[in-house]
Amino acid sequence: MAPFSFLLKINYILNMMNPKIISKNKDYLIINKPAGLLVHRSVLNREDIHPEEKTLTDWLLKKYPKIKNVGDDPENRPGIVHRLDRETSGVMIIPLNQKTFEYFKKNFQKHEVKKTYLVLVYGTVRSDRVVINKPIGIKSGTTKRSVHSSKMSKDAITELEVVERFELKGQGLTLLRAYPKTGRTHQIRVHLASIHCPVVGDKLYGRKNDMFPEIGRQFLHAEEIEFKDMNGKELKFRAGLPTELKKLLVQAGITF
Repeated sequence: MAPFSFLLKINYILNMMNPKIISKNKDYLIINKPAGLLVHRSVLNREDIHPEEKTLTDWLLKKYPKIKNVGDDPENRPGIVHRLDRETSGVMIIPLNQKTFEYFKKNFQKHEVKKTYLVLVYGTVRSDRVVINKPIGIKSGTTKRSVHSSKMSKDAITELEVVERFELKGQGLTLLRAYPKTGRTHQIRVHLASIHCPVVGDKLYGRKNDMFPEIGRQFLHAEEIEFKDMNGKELKFRAGLPTELKKLLVQAGITF
């Protein structure tokens, strides 16, 4: 058989990147999105995407066709009430009907959905707990966000808790749990870069010469999500740390 072209290889790999269902009922799914899977296409989303590349919404429409009418903009992002960056893995809520969508949309707006991320950063974060309260705006002429830009600036708060401080390849690193209290685009990445502790593997806000290219992505994982369902029951769901991120920690003797 003739070898695949590079593009076909990429499409083949991406098409195999299906999310895993953590929990499901008639109203919503809880999924674990893999890194590399784009949540949805959009004319406003300038991320490079080939027409044949499959997205999370493609997968949802195939498995749950009724979701095509769910959401604020079902033509472009059916069933999507929140999102994760392409290179961020982890837990997401997917409403399966409009009533549930509106419920979770309201909860996100009121900051009643609690999210926990695991993130590895360059540098040593000295304080065990840190609160970053810096508005985030868009840098003129780009899609990048910054705490130094006033363009479309919005309040943003991220709480951080140190899990472990260690060295690898002679580099000081800090493993953190991040608790975003607001939901700004790239919030955790921008806030960490603003304190000179960029996320390992972050191509947009991180180091130009990353020391850990073997993980092939940014070390940011949506570990847990907690909320009250429509019956008032408190629920918590967790997505385990992916293998490529675990391997990096194992080198430092840290297990998850």
